[in-house]
Amino acid sequence: MKKIGLPVLLLGALTASAGDGLVAGNQPAPDTHYGFLNGLDYRSSYGQGVFPEPFLVDDSDLETGEYRLDWLHTAAGGDHADVIKAEIEYGIGLLTLELEVPYERDAQAGMTTQGLANINVGARYPFFQVVSPNGLADSTFGAAAEFGIPTTSELSQNPELVPKIFNDSRAGRFTLQSVFGYSMLYGPGEDGGLNTFEYGYTLGYELPRTTLRVPGVEKLILVFESSGETALNHDRAGQNNLIADAGLRANLKTIGRLQPRPGITFVFPLDNGAREEIHWGIMTSLVFEF
Repeated sequence: MKKIGLPVLLLGALTASAGDGLVAGNQPAPDTHYGFLNGLDYRSSYGQGVFPEPFLVDDSDLETGEYRLDWLHTAAGGDHADVIKAEIEYGIGLLTLELEVPYERDAQAGMTTQGLANINVGARYPFFQVVSPNGLADSTFGAAAEFGIPTTSELSQNPELVPKIFNDSRAGRFTLQSVFGYSMLYGPGEDGGLNTFEYGYTLGYELPRTTLRVPGVEKLILVFESSGETALNHDRAGQNNLIADAGLRANLKTIGRLQPRPGITFVFPLDNGAREEIHWGIMTSLVFEF
């Protein structure tokens, strides 16, 4: 049997009608599905640079190669905290591997605690995709896992395992990324054995260059996020902490093989649990795609 190449499949998908799934000449549209149980679709926007890099919420898009440096500053009255995080992500096929190295400095009640937090290693992979017949909307479901390696600093004593599921959806210029995780802390101290439900949402709206012309900028993405956690056991069971942020990320023109994607966002609490820790915050993020 003669094999049909990917370009032909994509052409067939784009010319298929939404009503009867036929291409010109009343021939059935070529099948664009592949992968395990044919759960994936070549027409998906997953991994095509459509979804913005989140700020507070875990990234869930396919990243073929990315360097990232973030700085988060938060304050509550006279207390303040800074988190500087370096990250690298690398894609092998549809598998994305990541490594995060965060450094934290907390100043509370006149006392300062600082040091390396858990070093996180993780991986994610999509397992199911659905694409509308006209290609204007699609959705990707996937699974991920993250493991936190303690550095034995004042801020890092407990290993952490977080299995996750995620969804990346697009409708026109709007995108919505969702991540849900189950955090399990191990080791000594009052945090050992603590289980937490974690969740986050990232809503993006793309302003392409044809809409807003800014020199050196390919597109701007307006971003709104919410990120929360709920303790499930110990004496903290039922305690919630929910924060949000609103900001902007810009995809600049490439410099050689690198594309800078800087961003800035304003962070604020949404519930009483979050207000006990922060009143406001600013986060800057510099991403380099390669």
